[in-house]
Amino acid sequence: MKLLMISTDRKIFEKGSAVAQRQVEYAKKYEEVHIIIFSDKTFTESTIGSNIWVYPTRSSSKLFYIFDALKLGKFIAQKRNITHITSQDPFETGLVGVLIKNKYKAELELQIHTDIGSPYFQNFTFLNRIRTLISKYTLRKADHVRVVSERIKKYVAKYIDESKIEIRPIAIDIEKIANQSTHIDLRQRYPHFSRIILMASRLEREKNIDMALLAFKIVADKIPGIGLVIVGKGSEEKRLAKLVIELGIEKSVIFEGWKDDLSSHYKTCDVFLVSSWYEGYGMTLVEAKSSGARIVSTDVGVAREMGAVIVGFSPEKIAYGILSL
Repeated sequence: MKLLMISTDRKIFEKGSAVAQRQVEYAKKYEEVHIIIFSDKTFTESTIGSNIWVYPTRSSSKLFYIFDALKLGKFIAQKRNITHITSQDPFETGLVGVLIKNKYKAELELQIHTDIGSPYFQNFTFLNRIRTLISKYTLRKADHVRVVSERIKKYVAKYIDESKIEIRPIAIDIEKIANQSTHIDLRQRYPHFSRIILMASRLEREKNIDMALLAFKIVADKIPGIGLVIVGKGSEEKRLAKLVIELGIEKSVIFEGWKDDLSSHYKTCDVFLVSSWYEGYGMTLVEAKSSGARIVSTDVGVAREMGAVIVGFSPEKIAYGILSL
């Protein structure tokens, strides 16, 4: 079997990265694996294993990702007799996969890692509306669809036979997290906080951190000395820092940046908070649960399965959920 993968994850170009290591394991069941990555001209072709070749599209603009990937994919499919295609999503990479499948009759798998059935996802941006329309086409053309949760499977089953859908959650070593010793104690690091709420997230619009800050303001007015520790980086960081000052809670909110190991954070906080508009799975929810943390979350990903206190999408409802614990 020879696999063609269409992806957007540029971390695969980083030698020794977790993404690259996963691909090496994944490639063991194939004779050849050829991976096309949507990218700009700063990336170059490389190999990450004896049977894995990685090709950047080297596009001059994001507008050309699909066209460049399609041109490259057709060339590889023809020259290497590709038998299987997997696309990272049912959107842009999925469309490339479908168009190559139609011409070369390879078997197509679509991967779905986000909650594409959520109205919050579908209406979040104009681009998401377009992606939703694309997915309704690509899902019907797939031979197999891999999702990360039952929630996503129920939505996808509207467009493809349920027997073709596989639930494959993100692999997390729950036992390792549960047994890992605590090397950082948030209570000792921030002794001036009477209670500590923890968030761990990319600081992007869909994570809804601004609503969490508004909720924290309500909680802080009722519980003197409570603190909020936010672990993560993203494009919204400066705006969120400004909002913290506007709300007058700058002495109670800590932005820690990103950390690779969060088990100690989970184990030494009082409440772990998720305020996302949508999640496909929610790896931090599983990690927090495995660490014994109490969780407050909007109804996203696997929050219900993790026993979280489910709250609505408003500062008042999030605050009430936190106060209930």
